[in-house]
Amino acid sequence: MDLPVLPPVKPMLAKPVSDLPEGMQYEAKWDGFRCLVFRDGDEVELISRTGKSLVRYFPELVEGLRARAPRRCVLDGEIVLPLGGRLDFEALQQRIHPAASRVRLLAERTPVSYVAFDLLALDEDDVTGRPLSERRRLLERALGGTRPPLHLAPVTYSSAVARDWFAHYEGAGLDGVVAKRPELPYRPGERVMLKVKHERTADCVLAGLRPHKSGPEALGSLLLGLYDTAGALQYVGASSSFPAARRRELMERLAPLRMDHPEEHPWARWEDAAAHEEGRMPGAPSRWSGGKDASWVPLRPEWVCEVAYDHMEGERFRHTVLFRRWRPDRDPRSCTYEQLEQPVRYDLEQALGGR
Repeated sequence: MDLPVLPPVKPMLAKPVSDLPEGMQYEAKWDGFRCLVFRDGDEVELISRTGKSLVRYFPELVEGLRARAPRRCVLDGEIVLPLGGRLDFEALQQRIHPAASRVRLLAERTPVSYVAFDLLALDEDDVTGRPLSERRRLLERALGGTRPPLHLAPVTYSSAVARDWFAHYEGAGLDGVVAKRPELPYRPGERVMLKVKHERTADCVLAGLRPHKSGPEALGSLLLGLYDTAGALQYVGASSSFPAARRRELMERLAPLRMDHPEEHPWARWEDAAAHEEGRMPGAPSRWSGGKDASWVPLRPEWVCEVAYDHMEGERFRHTVLFRRWRPDRDPRSCTYEQLEQPVRYDLEQALGGR
């Protein structure tokens, strides 16, 4: 591969803000795998945000990019999986599988797409030093008339339109809105873009904890649950953003909730490998966690806390949630999935087309 920009390259990143600034270029925040595409003729490389090759997991995308992408280019964008009229991140995660036979099967059943939103190189030119406005014009010319699985990310320069996207695109599985300064050069690895994401709150049952990596005297994370319609307490996610002193304080405060008979805990099957395969237990292994210790301490499910989250992925929180406060006024049994806000459905094709 002989391109003016070659891996390793870290993608330009975004930092969260509470509201959209004025006078920017705005794009939808796509809920997928961030990926840099390097194409030199028949050679195609897909590089993740962490610098790992994704080629073996998405063979159908490699073939699609050979057919649709400019012959010599470096693109920045997102691998997404459209399913049922919206982006499905949970199905996308299943594509990262060690078995080649499984990869081939999933490539046929759940093919992915690529949404390009920036350009780093085209033909012989490294364009990373040029302003975003110029890179965008080059990208539009290079991808004009392109067809799936390659898409050109729609943009707007109207904050009013961007706010409308923020309000409606979530129903298509999108994750928020990103704002970029038009004069901005491409700055690898730096958080120079801005992102606004949805935030909601939910009252959850505290059902366990994980010790901190520094030692058993400090809290690592709170393990949270919600009751389903059958009355079973389901694991929904964790909250882990606490300062050091707070971690020690919480570990002491929660000590009386530790169970003398863990087998009576609603998640007592955590030692059952089948339960882990079902993905229902908080100690379940993950392809992303590697050898990370996932052991946890069962607590009596008697306390309720309010947490902030962005959105759900199936029956769990998509990301780690933020602890807001304790809710001693809430009965744990009242903490059900029914309290969760559901985004209004929105046509994904309309989001991709920018109409």
